[in-house]
Amino acid sequence: MQNSFFSNTLIINILEKPNIYSNISSQILYGEKFKILSKTKKFYKIKTLYDNYIGFISKKIHIRSNFKPTHKVKKIKSKVYFGLQNKKKKPSNIWLPFDSRVEIVKKERNFIMFEKNKWLKFDEVCLIKNKEKSFLKILKLFLGSQYKWGGKTFKGIDCSALIQIYYKYNNKFFPRDTVDQIKHKRSLNTKKKFRRGNIIFWKGHVAICIDSRNLIHAYGPEKKVIIMPIQETIKRIEKTAKLKVKKIFKI
Repeated sequence: MQNSFFSNTLIINILEKPNIYSNISSQILYGEKFKILSKTKKFYKIKTLYDNYIGFISKKIHIRSNFKPTHKVKKIKSKVYFGLQNKKKKPSNIWLPFDSRVEIVKKERNFIMFEKNKWLKFDEVCLIKNKEKSFLKILKLFLGSQYKWGGKTFKGIDCSALIQIYYKYNNKFFPRDTVDQIKHKRSLNTKKKFRRGNIIFWKGHVAICIDSRNLIHAYGPEKKVIIMPIQETIKRIEKTAKLKVKKIFKI
């Protein structure tokens, strides 16, 4: 029985419970692989293959099994164009999010077809195997993006997804939620001297240092992805949320 599927929908919300009013816990991007664990009348219970994340998705979404992604979106978002082969391509209001995985069906000048009569600009994708060593280059794409619990895209992203997306783009495993991320590596023996690439954990929150003085994070109180002074952030979280730094490790 076929049990491995790919998302054929731009963004699929993963719900905590099989209920349309349930909280969104994460998302599946276009071309992301998952397994169906069980079914109800209106929902699939699924597990993502990248990070083993379990939740529920609506049966109304489009999925496929015969799919072999070769490329990934390297921009914060890539506009979808419509058009027949060898005809002018018309821009749509549809965007594929960063790290969406696509299969190139045809190439034509500056465009690649990833579905029938659906195109992306060739310079906005790259091979899946390609890596980006600079975490800051990836995370800065999301600067100013709305904070959204469970989000993973330009439309909204949460603190743990902002860190995970660097690893996922580079085809390396990293857990989805902070409760699991904090256990993933050994702690550094410092809470005073911060360096570029230090990941700072609080209970339920995570940020990463861009240098010795500043960090970047998707911060709920500011409702966006933002760069802030490290010490100021530590003091603010301790004062407003009554939380102290729990762990620090290197990216």
